[in-house]
Amino acid sequence: MFPQKTLIKSGVESETYPLGEPGELSTDGRAMALVALSHTPLEHRLYVSMLSEKATEGSHTGLFSTRHLMLLTSIRTSGTVRRGLEGLLTKLSIERLANGGANGGTTKHFCVRTPEDVLAHRQAMGVEIYPHAVRIRDGNQFFERAIKRVVANNMLSRREAQVTLCCVEGLTNAEIGSRLGVTEQTVKFHLRHIFIKFGVKRRAELISRLLM
Repeated sequence: MFPQKTLIKSGVESETYPLGEPGELSTDGRAMALVALSHTPLEHRLYVSMLSEKATEGSHTGLFSTRHLMLLTSIRTSGTVRRGLEGLLTKLSIERLANGGANGGTTKHFCVRTPEDVLAHRQAMGVEIYPHAVRIRDGNQFFERAIKRVVANNMLSRREAQVTLCCVEGLTNAEIGSRLGVTEQTVKFHLRHIFIKFGVKRRAELISRLLM
């Protein structure tokens, strides 16, 4: 859906990132799942922080500045926050608002959209709502169930979630590696960890657990 690196990586990624905290799927589980899978870890950290702050009744106007987000997320550099915000803007997860500053200048603030609104805006703009590595389209209720269950598994890394959903599509290890830009050995490495985290011993058992 969004630009992805196509370089084939020979090794296993050194870092893994959790998909979210318990309770993150409190609204429409499908919408939040799709939005979560489309974000980078930095983007989703900012996104969830903004949603949580906005949901706290009476605590905030719903507008966020870069400085406010640095304090909210404990991210120390403004450049890192700005990079995450640009990604969220590109993916239509937030919108930019400009307010008049005290000295006549323009102050940039950002407003967060709910997961449902994110998907609606993406569809309205003709942007594919499914993230990279997910190719099955709307209307498959079993696959949507699998997406929710994958994102709800707080032990999975983002890459493991992608590999898991590719398995549900029926792709081979080689096909998964080609889609994600990693080697077949890397796919096998991730699958071993996926099996352990889901408590299964083989691919067919994993797929059955996710779809049934």
